This record gives sequence, structure tokens and C-alpha cells, in this order.
Amino acid sequence: MFAIVRTGGKQYRVAAGDKIVVEKLDGEAGSTITLGDVLLAGEGGDFKSTDGLTVSAEIVAQAKAEKVIVFKKRRRHNYRRKNGHRQNHTILKITAIG
Repeated sequence: MFAIVRTGGKQYRVAAGDKIVVEKLDGEAGSTITLGDVLLAGEGGDFKSTDGLTVSAEIVAQAKAEKVIVFKKRRRHNYRRKNGHRQNHTILKITAIG
């Protein structure tokens, strides 16, 4: 069985046992959370009703993404700015859909 879940403004197709990387969610590693915003669910080619359907997941880790370098320059004005950014994210393991 699979489900399409919305979290952090993005949509993810998940099934039991999948690991996904989502925007930062509150919680410690090892705790369980439920994702209630299920958009679609089904098995094979058959779709099921999403009324009251939730997806439970376990937080594997709170981590940071790869560093992104932001470099600004204006020609002939001696203007250079270098800045780095690492986005926080959460790694989830889907335990059950139901």
C-alpha cells in the first residue's frame, strides 16, 4: 500500500519501510510522529478513501543538508559577499499507513 503525503509544502509518495528526507519537524531521534495530511492512498491501481487515514513515521535523525554557497559580486565596484547556508531537515522512516 502507498500514500501521498504533504508536509513542509512538498508531497511525498511513501510506503511502509521507506525512508524520506523532509523539512525540519519537531521531535527527537527515535520518537514517533503521525502525518495526517494524506492526499491519496491506494494499492496497485486501486485507490482508497483518505478519510481519517494517517501515516505513522519514526524520526531517524535530525540533520543538515549540503552547504550552499551564496556569492554576490558587482563588477568594478569592489563588492564581493560570500555566504554559506545549510538547511535543517529530518529523516523519517515510514512505519505504517492506516
